Order: sequence, then structure tokens, then C-alpha cells
Amino acid sequence: MSHAIDSLCPTHPVIQALFGGTFDPIHYGHLHPVEALAHQTGLKQVILLPNHVPPHRPQPEATAQQRLEMVRLAVQGNPLFTIDTRELERTTPSYTIDTLESFRQEFGENQPLAFIIGQDALLSLHTWHRWQELLNICHLLVCARPSYQTRLSTIEMRQWLTQHQIDDPALLSSKPNGYIYLADTPLLRISATDIRQRHQQGLSCDDLLSPSVQKYIDSQGLYRQ
Repeated sequence: MSHAIDSLCPTHPVIQALFGGTFDPIHYGHLHPVEALAHQTGLKQVILLPNHVPPHRPQPEATAQQRLEMVRLAVQGNPLFTIDTRELERTTPSYTIDTLESFRQEFGENQPLAFIIGQDALLSLHTWHRWQELLNICHLLVCARPSYQTRLSTIEMRQWLTQHQIDDPALLSSKPNGYIYLADTPLLRISATDIRQRHQQGLSCDDLLSPSVQKYIDSQGLYRQ
């Protein structure tokens, strides 16, 4: 496994942040909001977690190895990002709560740990496996997404958000878990679905993903059908 854990200063804990996705393919809509989030919250490192068998969505078109290679190409030379392959190494559905428990066990109970999601994921969080336990393990950092409402659908969820939401990101390093921070990140109307459709139609995606990823997609003949 490619897990690299930095040594931590006990008096100034560094927030370990995780960002998972199918990344089929990885694009600027994934990376630019997370970079803005890191600037807002002082994150020094974001660990990218390519999913293997996502339980809530259709299976990826690219293979696990192809998606991992695209992630590597997309963040090559960017010191903010590292990659962890533990979800790709599973053959069973990849539940976020299991992955977070794995990281919590590695980092210890006192390490501030954050999981980055989009606004769309926050709105559907109540459908996730054991979602009520997420904040027992980590903080949630939410990136804004275009075309999604901001009001949660149930009273229970709205109360849950009110109970845990913070406005000062400096608080994230003060405890290991339990906070929700809604970040003011750029609203980029980019989706992997649109990119795959554009490739099928022979349209350019140069402004949607990195040139190295585009070159790899072309070399592998991905998303042509």
C-alpha cells in the first residue's frame, strides 16, 4: 500500500485531509475547489483516494489502474496532493466509513482528520452507510457545487448541520473530529460525465482537465464509445 504518514508536531497538529472519488477521469472540477479549500483552511496535504467499487453510482468506464494513472498524472509536481490506494485494493464495495476508520486507526485518536465532500454529497449524506458515525471519526469539509440547493431535506439533517457547523476553519485543528465547515470554493461546472460524453462526440476537453490526463486518455483510447 502507498500510505505515507507525516510526522506530526503535538503542539501544532496538522489536519490530515482525505478526498475520495471515482476520478473517471479526474478533472479541474475536482482539483481546483480542493486547492481553494486548502487555502481557506490551511491544509498542507490532501490525500486522494480513488474508489474501486463505488456503492452509490455506476461502475467506472476506465479500469482501476487507468484511473490511478490519471490521478498520478493530474497531481504530478503538486505538493498539496498525495495518493492512497487502499480503496483500489479492495474487491468489495468501498464504504467511506470503513476507509475513515482505517485512517483513524493509523493516525491515532488525537489527530485532526477531515473528509472533503461536495455540496451534492452533503445533501445525500443521509443515504450513506452509517452516516451518523462520520463525525465521530472526522470533520467534514464541504465544497460548494453549482446547481445544488443548500438546504438539507429533513429536519433531522438540518439540526445535525446546525449542531456541528463552524464558521472559523481554525477550529478544525483544535479537535480530532466533529465539525462541519462549508467552504466558499469556486463553482466549476465540470463533470466527469460531461467529459466522457464530449470524448464520445470528438469535442475538446482541453479546458476541463490537465493536458497530461488528456494525452493519457487519448493514448488509451478511453471514453470513445
